[in-house]
Amino acid sequence: MMLFASAFFLLILSPGPGVLSTAGVGTAFGYRPGARYVFGLFLGTNAVAVAVITGVAAVVVASEAIRTVLFVLSAAYLLYLAAKIAFAGSKIAFIHAERAPGIRDALLLQALNPKAYVVNTTMIAGFPLGFESYWGEVAVKLLIMNAIWVPIHFLWLWFGVALRQLDLAPRTQRLINYAMALSMVVVVGLAAWSLVSSTG
Repeated sequence: MMLFASAFFLLILSPGPGVLSTAGVGTAFGYRPGARYVFGLFLGTNAVAVAVITGVAAVVVASEAIRTVLFVLSAAYLLYLAAKIAFAGSKIAFIHAERAPGIRDALLLQALNPKAYVVNTTMIAGFPLGFESYWGEVAVKLLIMNAIWVPIHFLWLWFGVALRQLDLAPRTQRLINYAMALSMVVVVGLAAWSLVSSTG
């Protein structure tokens, strides 16, 4: 059980679309919108877990074409969220972003996120815990995963909000927003490179 928990902890601790966008929403928009966003991510990641448990995700993971389509859609959506974070509070009319990403945005991100399917498939299908009942084992795994997932995402949200609360000059705050957004773009680039490498 400790091996399972440790593996999941390491998988989600590393910067990915969920945690980076959480920190970015916290930095750009504050705690309350950030908490709503985390709630949406929570619903989304558990929906993906249900898809894995019921076998729907097996189709996604097995098909290179579906994985590619999901990657393109998730990359485009992540870049859209990055733009909202980068230009939060900007006075430039055509990039003005007042509304923070919310529950719907987070749900959509998780639904399109290939990493969410791979992580959930790895954790639920792998790492047997020795339970006689499949459903009992799945329930325990979901409890462990959520017990780790929730505090890590709120830790990233706290980090983002802490940056916002430093009462920095507007220009500095904008630079931080740009840096958060850029880090999300880098994740998209690394994921694209990984996808090309695995199919090449």
